[in-house]
Amino acid sequence: MTQNALDPTTAEPTTPGPTTAEQNTDGPAAAGKTPLTLLGLGAMGAGLARAWLAAGHPLTVWNRNPARTGALAAEGARVAESAASAVAANTLVVVCLLDDASVGQVLDGTGLAGKDVVNLVTSTPAQARDRAEWARARGARYLDGGMMAVPPMIGVPEAGGYVFYSGSRDLFEQHRETLGVPVGTTYVGEDAGHAALYDVALLSAMYGMTAGIAHAFALIRKEDIDPASFAPLLTDWLVAMAPSAGRTAEQLRSGDYTEGVVSSLAMQVAGTPTFLGTAEQQGVSPELLSPLFGLMRRRLAEGGGEEDLTGVIDLLVR
Repeated sequence: MTQNALDPTTAEPTTPGPTTAEQNTDGPAAAGKTPLTLLGLGAMGAGLARAWLAAGHPLTVWNRNPARTGALAAEGARVAESAASAVAANTLVVVCLLDDASVGQVLDGTGLAGKDVVNLVTSTPAQARDRAEWARARGARYLDGGMMAVPPMIGVPEAGGYVFYSGSRDLFEQHRETLGVPVGTTYVGEDAGHAALYDVALLSAMYGMTAGIAHAFALIRKEDIDPASFAPLLTDWLVAMAPSAGRTAEQLRSGDYTEGVVSSLAMQVAGTPTFLGTAEQQGVSPELLSPLFGLMRRRLAEGGGEEDLTGVIDLLVR
């Protein structure tokens, strides 16, 4: 992760400007700060707006519900009366709306020629690639973002949040400092779909971890075991196991799934009845474990007994 976030507490906020923005605000910005437009003021958008304002960036905002703009206007944001006037106000346009469909609905009637569009809407890789083509066809440069942060992390560099960016490298390099104000930045390539792919891949791993945590707590649920005392043991174990991702990556790169094996697939499949039996005895459904165990048995049947669990990945790829 590349941390380019600036500490917003070190910058002087701008003097509150007018509450409407109908004219272009590009030009000499206060203390050299890049002016920008932000579309969407939900919890994430409002956090982004406040971070940019605190760092001294002239900011134009727009939201479907104008009631959400009042507090930001008091803090110095210019409030546009329409999405079109907000886009017209600055070259750099950051989009933080609900979904991909809302991006098209909001921007279809705006003039995007010569604009730098940064889309922070959560989407699929295919949607991001299509949106990049859509923007280019309208004369705009495009950068897609995968947000690896929640609203309380915005404007707090030590929280460790960041955004994956993919698409126009020139756009990213030109606006890297500005984009890094609210949260860190990590550029992952010119394929506009890669930011969304990295985002979903990491979040998918999180949900897999969450499934394991849920099963572990379910096993102790009916026992005289304090969940709060059990939690640190669970956390420490997961942290200790996390480096196995590096071994999996090396095995995928080399094609040798037996490289560095600690517990072979055959050994692990032999142990699965213990996990299933314990779940049954504790009155816990095995439905979070059964899909993985099924894949492990399939790989074993194909002759992968001496491998690590890495071979399961090939069963998932169609």
